[in-house]
Amino acid sequence: MPDLPFDPEKSQRETLRWLVLLTLNAARPLGAGETLILDTVRQVIPHCTPRELHAELDYLMERELIHLEGRDSPQWRAKLTRAGMDVAEYTVSCEPGIARPPKY
Repeated sequence: MPDLPFDPEKSQRETLRWLVLLTLNAARPLGAGETLILDTVRQVIPHCTPRELHAELDYLMERELIHLEGRDSPQWRAKLTRAGMDVAEYTVSCEPGIARPPKY
């Protein structure tokens, strides 16, 4: 089977999702506002925009890995679900779409 070409945009989206999960795992049990999440992920992805973050927060919510509050307000707030904690802590396998590195 031939290798697929590298897709940097897909790689960035999947990395962003993993960074969000790690950030929210560190912020347990309270969760975190989007400003804190954005400041944290920008340490790795400096050009990440609020719009990109919102898209990936929506994705993680649809996969039932996070709860989102305040989507109709200027400041979104996120918190891991039980399933999200399990993915962040390597308790369960991680389905495609999140750039979780292999456990060392």
